[in-house]
Amino acid sequence: MSTIVALDTHDVRFPTSRELDGSDAMNPDPDYSAAYVVLRTDAANDLAGYGLVFTIGRGNDVQTAAVAALADHVVGLRVEDVIADLGAFARRLTNDSQLRWLGPEKGVMHMAIGAVINAAWDLAARAAKKPLWRFIAELTPEQLVDTIDFRYLTDALTRDEALAILRDAHPQRAQRIATLIEQGYPAYTTSPGWLGYSDEKLVRLAKEAVADGFRTIKLKVGANVQDDIRRCRLARQAIGPDIAMAVDANQRWDVGPAIDWMRQLAEFNIAWIEEPTSPDDVLGHAAIRQGITPVPVSTGEHTQNRVVFKQLLQAGAVDLIQIDAARVGGVNENLAILLLAAKFNIRVFPHAGGVGLCELVQHLAMADFVAITGKMEDRAIEFVDHLHQHFLDPVRIQHGRYLAPAVPGFSAEMHASSIAEFSYPDGRFWVEDLAANRQG
Repeated sequence: MSTIVALDTHDVRFPTSRELDGSDAMNPDPDYSAAYVVLRTDAANDLAGYGLVFTIGRGNDVQTAAVAALADHVVGLRVEDVIADLGAFARRLTNDSQLRWLGPEKGVMHMAIGAVINAAWDLAARAAKKPLWRFIAELTPEQLVDTIDFRYLTDALTRDEALAILRDAHPQRAQRIATLIEQGYPAYTTSPGWLGYSDEKLVRLAKEAVADGFRTIKLKVGANVQDDIRRCRLARQAIGPDIAMAVDANQRWDVGPAIDWMRQLAEFNIAWIEEPTSPDDVLGHAAIRQGITPVPVSTGEHTQNRVVFKQLLQAGAVDLIQIDAARVGGVNENLAILLLAAKFNIRVFPHAGGVGLCELVQHLAMADFVAITGKMEDRAIEFVDHLHQHFLDPVRIQHGRYLAPAVPGFSAEMHASSIAEFSYPDGRFWVEDLAANRQG
């Protein structure tokens, strides 16, 4: 028997604003950061579980403190009990009668809970000696639905309906696992599209993306319509007519301006417009979708929980959705969202990039292919070529596809040297940076 003996946290920040990596119309100077958590155990093999919340700099200390506040709910639990009932573990955190007031099920505390839940899934997959996508895929349909909280969903998806979806997929699992290992999962890239990049850099990276096998690229838009028209024209000329091009406004517009703006970009054959308005405005997304048909509308990376996803789907507000591994209540809630999307026959294009988001969300998309939908060629996982070197099991991309992870766990563990270098404010980089700024 082993026990969780500590919940360790680290405020880790990378100076991505220096090169404008990650820049968009709403977030012009992000320093990609992570509130990083480790569930340590007293197991003889040093078994541990790793998770994180992605932020973009200021406030990461607040997010890290929220994760640390969950220690009393976790430390002392038997590892075997946590692994045996990951649904009960998630409910223990999300249903706390006092912490729930800090949401409920949204915002800083909900993301903190999600990070700890994800760390528990990482722990379970490591104990089973399987990559997380395969650990999920090889659970029985009954085990999978037992991890999901169907409260507030039953008007759109019942437990029995979810079980039927999973049972229908079950006989094809072995073949789908083999296909995934052989072929990988489609990716698209945002690396060329950051708003702060020069035209020359945009064109160069767009051409490189096509040469690397990507069939879709994405550009950030929303600061200035004439600039967007110019950048879309440059990108379309660089990639040609056969490569898909999506755009992402990062919640920049009201409903009317979103419709007007996208009508001016329609000539570039836009694959989808992402986050055109507030992530909480379900009816606004529906109005935009109606106003810019046939350009597809997408949102999801800032959607706070399964309930808002349910409303987006019920309202016919989106043509596709993004899930984010670190925004909602961990694997459990993302499984609920994936099953909702399957019920409504809506494609999923997971959000990634940031710190570790590619590493994490690949597992969820691959589990969806194997255990839920059997579909991947009409969808893709976002890829951004930043910061992967800081992870022990970084994503592997080949010919525009994610290769299936083979290392046990959720691919969330960071190198100890990276934590020592970039912990804020006491890591080596930040100490030296502060000293240099004082001298300057």
